Amino acid sequence: MSSESGNQLFPIFLRSDRLNYLIVGGGNVGWEKLNFMFRHSNTGNVLVVAPEIKPEIVELASHYPDKITLRYKSFDESDLSGINIVLAATNDRHTNTVIRESAKSAKCLVNVADTPDLCDFYLSSVVKKGDLKIAISSNGKSPTITKRIRELLEDVLPDELDDIIQNLNDIRDHLKGDFDSKVKKLDAVTHAFKSKKLKK
Repeated sequence: MSSESGNQLFPIFLRSDRLNYLIVGGGNVGWEKLNFMFRHSNTGNVLVVAPEIKPEIVELASHYPDKITLRYKSFDESDLSGINIVLAATNDRHTNTVIRESAKSAKCLVNVADTPDLCDFYLSSVVKKGDLKIAISSNGKSPTITKRIRELLEDVLPDELDDIIQNLNDIRDHLKGDFDSKVKKLDAVTHAFKSKKLKK
């Protein structure tokens, strides 16, 4: 059995097109969360609630009118109707805690800005090369190091990687035989990744 020390977060990739998100906060923190989401997945439905909403959020919402809804008001529990995931992104710690408690009562997963102990999940640093997406976590302890690792991987992984993935998908679709034989054939094809040929 593996040790329970170290990062115990469960890594998953969510189907955002099947989820509804609530971001409470229309300032810099809310903008950071919304911008992150739409850089990496613009298929979810997002409700942004705040008495004041900064122009950058309004501008992004104008490009996704069917995905981003803005409500110029203070948060109340009615905003949680139909919501799956909540991001408490105000600049007030007490308000964020109140939002978290309401969201937990509504059985939503919650991320509270700059308060790891109150989070059900963290937003990762993400490397994206076409269909390849790599999420990097430091267990909420150092966003700076995850950013540096992301920059390193973006530099090391070749831009042609997505073409390779698409070709491998085609190969997989046309392979004959049982599961074990297909795995062995794909292992043989991808063995080149262990060489230096794919490094920049």
